[in-house]
Amino acid sequence: MSVTNCSAAAESANTYDVVVVGAGPVGLYGAYYAGFRGLNVAVVDPLPQVGGQVTALYPEKLIHDVAGFRAVRGQDLVDSLVDQMSQWNPDLHLGELAVHVNEAGDGLTLKLSSGRTVTTRSVLLAAGLGSVSPKPLPGATGFEGSGLVHFVPSLGAFDGQHVVVVGGGDSAVDWALAASGRARSVTLVHRRRGFRAHQASLDALGETSVRQILEAEVSAVRGASKVESVSVRSAIDGSIEAVPCTLLVAALGFNTALGPIAEWGLEMEGRHVAVDNDMRTSHPKIFAAGDVSEYPGKVRLIAVGFGEAAIAVNHLAHTLDPSSGVFPGHSTNEGA
Repeated sequence: MSVTNCSAAAESANTYDVVVVGAGPVGLYGAYYAGFRGLNVAVVDPLPQVGGQVTALYPEKLIHDVAGFRAVRGQDLVDSLVDQMSQWNPDLHLGELAVHVNEAGDGLTLKLSSGRTVTTRSVLLAAGLGSVSPKPLPGATGFEGSGLVHFVPSLGAFDGQHVVVVGGGDSAVDWALAASGRARSVTLVHRRRGFRAHQASLDALGETSVRQILEAEVSAVRGASKVESVSVRSAIDGSIEAVPCTLLVAALGFNTALGPIAEWGLEMEGRHVAVDNDMRTSHPKIFAAGDVSEYPGKVRLIAVGFGEAAIAVNHLAHTLDPSSGVFPGHSTNEGA
């Protein structure tokens, strides 16, 4: 579903009730729920499109822990969230990083990376883990874009390929499962015997023809102008095997950086923003939800982030208008 970026003229005419920083799934839901509460909303995100890491990194992957879906394709979830949010017509400031926050009377001003400013009465941080960059695969220098990838935006890329996936987490197993049945061959290489992936995914992997080479690592990547094979060294006996490979998926995880938000003066817990039971940060008008937030017992799931966004918005709305109450009433109420 298409969305429209906010013009500078529209921006100058608005003081928003809430600016949502982050346009991933939790931010999109937070923007919807703020509109549901009758708040005037803007969304800021450094990417040129909504969807956050789901759209940028794994739009084709199936997500299995969102309520109401046995499994939902990442981009389909984003499209549904955009459709839900769009009924309130929030302003979108895409391709913009929220650099600084300053007090402005009873509200706040956000300075964006373009130099523009946005005035708001409150902020909801839904910035996820911030910027991400893939961890490099040793020995694969020079093959980036020539058969070496870190994520697969279209499952059609697997068709007819000799696929080698490197890694032992959920992403590695998910890519191996996605390639199974489409690729000519699929090999999963992991430096340990045990995986960090979800057990249900591992059970599914065991039902496929994916070859697993464990306690081993890719020691070299071979090819003239693009990847043609990889050398896999056993950590057990040091032996090296040449494995055909025309698509190498390095699923070794990502390095993350929260960016300017870490310098806003908010109380931090490691790389995350500390919040209380109301999802309020150490600043009374800045709330946080999703992966960016931290509190005792935190579980980082999209499904949990949706609930956190609703908690944040309800308390945020009450902060802006104490007469409105925290609990908005059930959405199924007659006349709602």
